[in-house]
Amino acid sequence: MTDDIVKGLARAATSGISDALDRLGIAGQVHGIQPLDPDFALAGRAFTGLYQPVDVNGGTVGDYIDDVPEGAVVVLDNRGRTDATVWGDILTMVAANKGIAGTVIDGVCRDSKRARELNYPVFSRGRYMRTGKDRVQMTGIQVPVTLGEIRVHPGDILIGDGDGIVVVPQERAQEVLDLVNEIEGTEERIREQVQAGVALVEARKQLGYHQLQTKR
Repeated sequence: MTDDIVKGLARAATSGISDALDRLGIAGQVHGIQPLDPDFALAGRAFTGLYQPVDVNGGTVGDYIDDVPEGAVVVLDNRGRTDATVWGDILTMVAANKGIAGTVIDGVCRDSKRARELNYPVFSRGRYMRTGKDRVQMTGIQVPVTLGEIRVHPGDILIGDGDGIVVVPQERAQEVLDLVNEIEGTEERIREQVQAGVALVEARKQLGYHQLQTKR
């Protein structure tokens, strides 16, 4: 089951979470990884996998999917590689059937049509048909990984929507959620004031809009 902090963060937009991360001085905005479909959204705790190029001893892309719990987000670090995939049709089918929340790849995926058909959220650096078999090998499961420059530990919370992916460290998650609620509440009051006829510049000034994300 999804826990209360994940549920709370899932109700927020990645933009609001990004502002909260900025204010807390946390680097959690993942650059360059986008959803296959702009309507895809995900929220859950990270289940991680690490890849490296295959060596002379050989290796496989890994058989880990049966160990991923319901509601988790599969986070695969293929070091940004875009010429060989680590996710495709069969993994999408199994993950969707298991109730996994989605997949985030520092690299590419294939069989993107199946992800859209099953409404299974996949976020990646792109799509490419060439298999990772005999090209990459899984070297770690449930270990720290990176998405671009952002470190992800097992259990960290990932939130994704049409604007991309943010990572919330599990030890700061309640703090981030509290601040997201404050920021989004302030922005809603600005919208209400503007709808009531207050000039946007005045509403923003009164409610401190330009400093909502400023580190304190």
